[in-house]
Amino acid sequence: MAAFAAECDPNYAGPCVPVASDVDCAGGSGNGPEYVSGPVEVIGQDVYDLDRDGDGVACESR
Repeated sequence: MAAFAAECDPNYAGPCVPVASDVDCAGGSGNGPEYVSGPVEVIGQDVYDLDRDGDGVACESR
C-alpha cells in the first residue's frame, strides 16, 4: 500500500494524481501523457496547473 501512495502526487487529495512529466484533466484539451478524472482537491502546490480557476478544486465538471 505504501508503494501505491508514493505514485500519487502529495499536492492533491481525492483521486490519485500520478507523479508524471505532465498530468491533465480527463476530457479536457490537455495532451497528457497522464490524465486524472476529478474533482481533485489541491492541498499543496498545483504543479500540473489543473486548477485553472484557482478555487482549490481541480478537474471540475462544468
